[in-house]
Amino acid sequence: MESVVDVLIVGAGPTGLTLAAELCSRGVSFRIVDRAPDAVHESRALAIQARTLEVLAPLGISPELVAAGDPATVLLIHSAKRTTEVRLFEEGLKETAYPFLLFLSQAKTERILLERLADSGMRVERDAELLRLSQAASYVTCTVRTTHGEADIRARYVVGCDGAHSAVRHAAGIGFSGTAFPQNFVIADLEADGLEAGRLHAYVGEPGMVFFFPLGSPAPWRLLAMVPKHDATAELTVTSVQAIVHQYTRDPLVLHDPAWLTGFSVQSRRADRFRAGRVFLAGDAAHIHSPAGAQGMNTGIQDAVNLGWKLAMVCHGLAPAGLLDSYERERLPVAGAVLRMTNRAFRVATSSNPVLRYVRPRVAAAAAPAVLRSTVVRKVGFRVISQLSIRYRNSPLSAEGRPRLRHGPHAGDRFPDAPVTVDGVRSTLHASLSATRFDVLLCGPGDSWTGRAPADEWPGFRLARLSATEAPGVLTDPTGQALRRLGLGTQDTAHYLIRPDGYIGYRARGTDLGGLRAYLRSLFDAPAPPPPSPR
Repeated sequence: MESVVDVLIVGAGPTGLTLAAELCSRGVSFRIVDRAPDAVHESRALAIQARTLEVLAPLGISPELVAAGDPATVLLIHSAKRTTEVRLFEEGLKETAYPFLLFLSQAKTERILLERLADSGMRVERDAELLRLSQAASYVTCTVRTTHGEADIRARYVVGCDGAHSAVRHAAGIGFSGTAFPQNFVIADLEADGLEAGRLHAYVGEPGMVFFFPLGSPAPWRLLAMVPKHDATAELTVTSVQAIVHQYTRDPLVLHDPAWLTGFSVQSRRADRFRAGRVFLAGDAAHIHSPAGAQGMNTGIQDAVNLGWKLAMVCHGLAPAGLLDSYERERLPVAGAVLRMTNRAFRVATSSNPVLRYVRPRVAAAAAPAVLRSTVVRKVGFRVISQLSIRYRNSPLSAEGRPRLRHGPHAGDRFPDAPVTVDGVRSTLHASLSATRFDVLLCGPGDSWTGRAPADEWPGFRLARLSATEAPGVLTDPTGQALRRLGLGTQDTAHYLIRPDGYIGYRARGTDLGGLRAYLRSLFDAPAPPPPSPR
């Protein structure tokens, strides 16, 4: 029988499950199918970045992820002559509620997302493989093969979250440009005697680097190592992996009891487009790269969050279909930047160049403390790796209003976090503003904004106030820290439109909301309601 839904999600990995959770929270009808008979049981992707936890927080998922994972903040770099301790995320304490790299197996991440769907009465349809799709003017027809035979699903939109060999991408005729690297690698989840617990370990040798990440489950450690060329054809066993590790270090590490052991090669590819008509790509279906920097799963989850609220607005008739054009405009450059960064790191770590082979083990541990003494270097490094630096300044959704603000985060940037109080209760900007809708934030002294607007004058938006002066219902910033992060003084007035994914859509100085009203009219292609007034 033919089923009709707003969105068909193909692929139930972290990206597809996040998109499903987003659509479910916004009341969008969808189905999610996956050709695998069961969810993954291996750890696979295992690191969750700070920005990913921030964008998942409005769904209520982040606390569960943090409780189940292992937050790590210290890296030990081992070379032949020394071990250097590097504190990775101390600068993040001022930036985010999640100043760490969270290690959690993909299997557990998916389980938490699946439980959230189940709580909403939704489920993944397993053993369902996409065979073909065809697009019409107002819908896409997808033929799916299940254990009961073939069935058609008609959806207004289809999102391919089905991995590097995406059937959706092939069916939509979208190219996947890039290259494959010649090196072979091994991943193993196992026990390793001789490692200090709760730390990331990097062993730097002439052949390259071997990493141990704290995992907890299904085994205490995740090992990642490049397989030397002369071992490339050898069978992977715990004994052969032990021999590989001994080529990187003479430390008395003893590997045993592997829960998962596999080899892989690295490719760096990006889809030529992230959209073809009513078909979209997200996650590994849109971009794949080396595991350097733990960027892959995080980029996919953030693809899903970016696309999810836009699909919801269009499907509910709150915005024109043109809003969906911004998905590719925003996320394709992000994927390109991730590929460039991971490719550079990968080449440095694995190059067989004789000079690099000589320098790598002799310089890495010695140079790290000198480089990381710089607060600027640590801060920039944290923001890049944690993905807090992602921004959409060139997006059609980002607008600088007039009078222009000279300082602080621009339109298209992530809205910063900072401590505030609300009616005497401690909170943060993100905790107070994060929602499944837009926030209009009015900043300035209490007497700057007067009057009150009926709720129906600004439907779908939440109105909030930020001031250094305490008042009922106001986000109070007694130290001025939140205002300073916005580039404002305690007596300055400004207003911001904050998108559902936590990025600034519009900002302007002063109390005249006419520019905001015009921005909303252009964005939603409909007469904008009168500007709101705060309580």
